[in-house]
Amino acid sequence: MAEEIDILFINPGDRKQVYQNLADEFGAVEPPVFAGLFAAYARAQGARVAIYDAPALMASAEMAAQAATVDFAPKLVVLPVYGFQPSASTHTMSSAGKIAARIKEAKPNLPILMTGTHPAALPLRTMQDEAIDFVCDREGPVTIVKTLEAIKAGVGDFSNVPSLWWRDEGRIRSPGSAEALVTDLDRAMPGVAWDLLPMERYRAHNWHCFAHIDRRQPYASIHTSLGCPYSCSFCCINAPFGKPGYRMWSPDAVVAEIDHLVERYGVKNIKIVDEMFVLNKRHVGGICDRLIERGHDLNIWAYGRVDTVEDEALLAKLKAAGFHWLCLGIESASDHVRDGAKKKFGNDDITAAVRRVQAAGIRIIGNYVFGLPDDSLARMQETLDLALDLNCEFANFYSAMAYPGSKLYEQAKAEGRELPAEWHHYSQHGYETLPLSNRYCSSADILGFRDQAWMTYFTHQPYLAMVREKFGAPVIEHIARMVAMPLKRKILGQ
Repeated sequence: MAEEIDILFINPGDRKQVYQNLADEFGAVEPPVFAGLFAAYARAQGARVAIYDAPALMASAEMAAQAATVDFAPKLVVLPVYGFQPSASTHTMSSAGKIAARIKEAKPNLPILMTGTHPAALPLRTMQDEAIDFVCDREGPVTIVKTLEAIKAGVGDFSNVPSLWWRDEGRIRSPGSAEALVTDLDRAMPGVAWDLLPMERYRAHNWHCFAHIDRRQPYASIHTSLGCPYSCSFCCINAPFGKPGYRMWSPDAVVAEIDHLVERYGVKNIKIVDEMFVLNKRHVGGICDRLIERGHDLNIWAYGRVDTVEDEALLAKLKAAGFHWLCLGIESASDHVRDGAKKKFGNDDITAAVRRVQAAGIRIIGNYVFGLPDDSLARMQETLDLALDLNCEFANFYSAMAYPGSKLYEQAKAEGRELPAEWHHYSQHGYETLPLSNRYCSSADILGFRDQAWMTYFTHQPYLAMVREKFGAPVIEHIARMVAMPLKRKILGQ
């Protein structure tokens, strides 16, 4: 008999579609943090909830639909559409749409709500295109619970639910008011509902565990803050929040959740999902102080910016607390290109920041983007040259993408540039990916350069020598297997 619940959260996603064959060994298997936070919020309001994590279970859309229509008997299905990276949820929409369609085929009257970065950025189009009943165009938890309350009351009128798009006799109705963002995070969303997740399934990124490449599990990821105060042109992270901003859990709440992960699940490897963790020194320092007191054996990574890692004392504290990796958004070697991305620091600043972090014993993942507006083949080569010179312990190379909800998306539409035909074509590592062209380079030019840059970096002898010295032969063998698995690309004729 199906388990009767109020809300079934289904985390959508197709790891093979997003990462191709890299998904098997090299990619992370991420817990659905927002589904877990929203489930915890709804449960605190008295709702009976469950989570079905499709990518972790390697489940098809049909399997997810069976969970919604056979295994459980929910009053509401919620599809939180967030990506495997903070600023990218759009490529998850193909999976989410397919799951919704399969549910409706099996049980047409089962209400479905989509929330997340992409639906918040394009709520009307999401309502028009997908087999769903509702879209939340803001953060989500309050809207989800109030939608459930309206369904249970049987009123049929959802006009009083904030930030909810809904159908009224065939017409699409827009919200009458906006959802107020949760301000007391400690009380309202005191952590993820870990007990509802298949914790044995999650796995850290390969580079995250270069110091112990054979121990990537158990793994978890958590938020210590929501939102970002910056407004980089290529980023869409603030779409669900309505504007740039920054809300934090208290250091006590953050460390209590880490305590729970360590003590209940034996977690060592942790990702801080915050788009910008190393920002507020009091917040970061408070977390570090408490972790140092605990003495947990942790391997944490988090995001920072070149201009937020200047305090050597804070870096030393991060290292002592178990932060062994920081990810820096370097983006480009060109001041002109970086200025367009709202990143006003120079190459000397970048080099100094990288060396300062490394001197503290913290390893660096450098993030680079090829094909931003005003990027050319010559400027992209300068970026690759900078990456090779910095020789960070790992590097991510991306093609510029005009994600819905970003300023770059609006600019691309205004200029009439070709955008991906299907949502999963926004996947950076996907077969059918279509980067944004600019006035100097075609989409194929940018993608071809990106893929060659990736190969160049991970076969560069100074890089391999550094990796061998720091991490040993097993990681060199791991990288060799990764390099031997090139991505297939449709627009490159592969």
